[in-house]
Amino acid sequence: MRPSLEPQVTSVAGNDIVGKGAILQEDPAMTEGGTVWRKLDYHILPLMAMYFFLSFLDRTNVGNARVAGLQKDLGMSNKQYSIALTVTYVPYIVFQLPSNLILKAVGPNLLLPTMLTLWGVVTVLQGVVKSYSGFLACRFFLGLLEGGLFPGLVLYLSYFYPRYMMNTRVTAFFSSASLSGAFSGILAYGIIHMDGVGNRPGWSWIFILEGLFTFLFGVFSFFLFPRSVDNSRFLSPAEKEYIKEKLLEDCDHKEEEGFSWSEVVEALRLPQLWFMCIAFFLSATTLFGLAYFSPSIIQGLGYTAADTQLMSVPPYAVACVVALIASFVSDRYRCRGIVCVVSVLLCAIGFAIFLGSESNQIQYGSLFFSVTGACMAAPTQATWNANNASPQTRRATVIAVGFVFSNGGGILATWLLGGSLSPAPRYTEATITLLVFSLLAALMCGLNMFYLRMQNGKKAERRKTMSREDEKPGIGNHSSWYIYNL
Repeated sequence: MRPSLEPQVTSVAGNDIVGKGAILQEDPAMTEGGTVWRKLDYHILPLMAMYFFLSFLDRTNVGNARVAGLQKDLGMSNKQYSIALTVTYVPYIVFQLPSNLILKAVGPNLLLPTMLTLWGVVTVLQGVVKSYSGFLACRFFLGLLEGGLFPGLVLYLSYFYPRYMMNTRVTAFFSSASLSGAFSGILAYGIIHMDGVGNRPGWSWIFILEGLFTFLFGVFSFFLFPRSVDNSRFLSPAEKEYIKEKLLEDCDHKEEEGFSWSEVVEALRLPQLWFMCIAFFLSATTLFGLAYFSPSIIQGLGYTAADTQLMSVPPYAVACVVALIASFVSDRYRCRGIVCVVSVLLCAIGFAIFLGSESNQIQYGSLFFSVTGACMAAPTQATWNANNASPQTRRATVIAVGFVFSNGGGILATWLLGGSLSPAPRYTEATITLLVFSLLAALMCGLNMFYLRMQNGKKAERRKTMSREDEKPGIGNHSSWYIYNL
């Protein structure tokens, strides 16, 4: 029988409740189905969503700029274009683990807005470059400044929400990536008509205007970030205590005395991390391939440059809605693994349809499967990975390493679809590769479910012969009372 995740409380005289040594005043906000979590949602999730929206928009709007003439105006070959995208990922990958390890010390309220503000400046500079070398430099610094964002946001949310509430929240802000895929098409359609304004081509205005907004929002957001539950001015003292009790009960969420390399090493020894890292790499190749090249794929189906921007909108709009529904199911029934498997199988269906059809309309329709599957898989896999590691340094390491492998998939995607390995417009070799990757990702997620279920069974047997007081404190996810999320 699954142990309850509700806090163990005892009613006493009046309207007080007692929970693990703390006496809290009963508050409607803290009853089951109350408003304390919604209060967090209203204050934190819109900010997270905007951050990730701008991250994905500023990293992938190069695909829209390419269709609008970027590659031709800078004299780039297909190989050089792929090199430019690859250069983005090198510092992006390198910075992810260090960023997550220092986020707690520096404070997310300082680190994350600083990153956003600076990469807004770099995005603007992409719109004024005159040479390929200048474009390469911009892509390098864009990757360096964006590298810690996604793992940092996932880690940050784990400071506020119990594990069983995480997927809906991660998907809520990740769905902004789907919206950015849709919105960037609409925005690019309008902006490219500024061609010639200020003696600049339309593609340069895509970078300038979007980067300027990012910079301004980054400056503004310095005043919006709460560092932790204790620093959240919108929460009452009783609400803060309630949230901390829930976090403590859910995953032994205790403050660590300080950074420890032993926790980093312990994270790297977790088998569930490596099952997920392989799945991350396979799924991310699909996600970033579609994010960067869906405009080029759609243009290859016979649409004009302007119409291509608009036709890239519907698949991402549908993906956003479906991903949110899937995250609700994942949290409600605590079935991360099943949702992961279904999502990558949707990708496989989409690639199979694209590969097997000669009709442009059917090939376009296949994007609704592959884009939706990719946008479902990424947040659920990220949440599942974060859910099964504790304490904080171990979790931070697991999250960052997972995203390192994800962005390794991004590097592969830039060459798989952007170079001569798989020529447009059919992308046959790339489609076959992504189809196989999707099936392998389903296998990895299935193996991870099997392993975690087996470990939960062993923990259940240990709980029959010992009490929690008999167990060594501070062992995190190795505790017999830490139930792995399936």
